[in-house]
Amino acid sequence: MPHLLRSTLWLGFFALILWAWWVLYSMSTGMGLDLIGRPGAMAQQMRAMDPTMPMDMPMAQFWPVFTMWALMMAAMMLPTMVPTLRSYEALMTSANGTRAGWLGVLLGYFGVWIGFSALITAAQMALLFSGVIDMLGLPKSRWFAVVLLIGVGLFQFSRTKAVCHGVCLSPTMYFLGRWRTGFAGGVKMGLGLGVFCVGCCWGFMALGFVGGMMNLAWMGLATVFMVLEKLPQVGHVVTKPLGAALILGGLGVAVWPLVHG
Repeated sequence: MPHLLRSTLWLGFFALILWAWWVLYSMSTGMGLDLIGRPGAMAQQMRAMDPTMPMDMPMAQFWPVFTMWALMMAAMMLPTMVPTLRSYEALMTSANGTRAGWLGVLLGYFGVWIGFSALITAAQMALLFSGVIDMLGLPKSRWFAVVLLIGVGLFQFSRTKAVCHGVCLSPTMYFLGRWRTGFAGGVKMGLGLGVFCVGCCWGFMALGFVGGMMNLAWMGLATVFMVLEKLPQVGHVVTKPLGAALILGGLGVAVWPLVHG
C-alpha cells in the first residue's frame, strides 16, 4: 500500500505538469501563435490594438492573465521540485516524515508561486496599460528588453541569488534545519522553500516580457535552465555563465540595430 500511494502521488504530480503544458500549448495555438510566440493574423490584430482603450480581450484582463501565469508556474516550476521531493522522501524514515507531509511540501511550495503569479500579473497589467508592452507581453521598445536581460544577468552574480540558490540546491540541509512533521509541517516547509525559490528564479519569469508571454520555446528553455540550477551535480556551475550569457544578450539587443541599420 505505501508503494501504491507513492506511485499514485508521483504520477499525479507529473500528470499535472503535462496537463499544464498541454493547456498552455492549446492557449498559444488558439491565439494564433507559433511555438516561439510569433504572431499570426489574429495575434497581429491583438498587438495593433491600443492598450489605453477600454478592452474586453482576455489578455487585457487580470483573471485570464493570472490563470495563464498560474499554469506557467505549474508547467515551469513543478519540474524543478523533483530533487526537493526526493530529498523529503529520503528523510521520511529517519525523520518521521509522511506522505501527507510530502504533499504538504508540494502544496506550500506551489502556493507561493501562485502568489507570485498574482504579483507578476499585476505587473503585466501595469506595463500593458502604460504602453511598455503589448497584449502578448512583447516589449514595444528594445531598451526595455535590454534592461531586463542585463538586470537579470547581473542578478545571477548577486548575494541574494547565491543565498536563495544555495537553499534550492541543498533542500536536505533546509529540511534538517527546519523539519516539521505531518501535513501542516510539510506546508510550512514548502512555503519557506517556495519563498527561496521565488528569490532564486523570479528573473527567469520576468524574461517572459522579452520573448513574449506565450513563447513556448522560451518557457521550455527557462525550465531546463532552472532544473539544471537545482541539480546538485551541476547547479553551482551554470548560474554565473548563464548570467554572463544574459548580459551579452542584452548588449547584443542594444547594438543590433546599429550594426544592421
